[in-house]
Amino acid sequence: MLFESKKMYDNQVGQWIKNLLKNRGYGIEPKAMAMLVEFLGNDLSRIANELNKLEIILPKGSTITPHHIEENIGFSKDFNVFEFRKAIGERNQLKAYQIANYFAQNQKDNPIVMTNGLVFSFFSALLQFHGLKDKSPGNAAKVLKVSPYFVQDYISAAHNYPMKKVSAIVGTLRSIDVKSKGVGANALPHGDLLKEMLIGIFN
Repeated sequence: MLFESKKMYDNQVGQWIKNLLKNRGYGIEPKAMAMLVEFLGNDLSRIANELNKLEIILPKGSTITPHHIEENIGFSKDFNVFEFRKAIGERNQLKAYQIANYFAQNQKDNPIVMTNGLVFSFFSALLQFHGLKDKSPGNAAKVLKVSPYFVQDYISAAHNYPMKKVSAIVGTLRSIDVKSKGVGANALPHGDLLKEMLIGIFN
């Protein structure tokens, strides 16, 4: 008899992290928890491994903060997918292009397929958010299956990107996904694809 284990949704992963740490005698700030989910997705074994690293350096009873995540799990404080997506949602073009340039120079740590995938999931959820009758944070987090911490990002982005524009952006990101895998674009440079992504989003 085969046992099929379904992957957790991001909003379930956050609770899983909180419970795991509580059982081990640690706490975690909401933003730090959201960052872990954002960067590591629902790969529970990878999350557990990263938490083990933190437990080695932090005494029991500690509360894990965003600073701990940035310092010890290898995320750049200012140049990461979390900040990239936030800059895009806020239409902060200068910051988005700065982060894109950093990604282009550090391709190994910031693969285009992962970056595009996370931006795509953001705009797909934003499209869904536009269609909600009840846009309250609690309902939005439940329907979009995201951490309540991120709902404000969707509320802000919804003001900056009307539904019609979001639909066009989703199409652009699908095209970039194909090109990032070397289909029909003769393996365009990483930086060019990021530039194409941002032009499609901001223009």
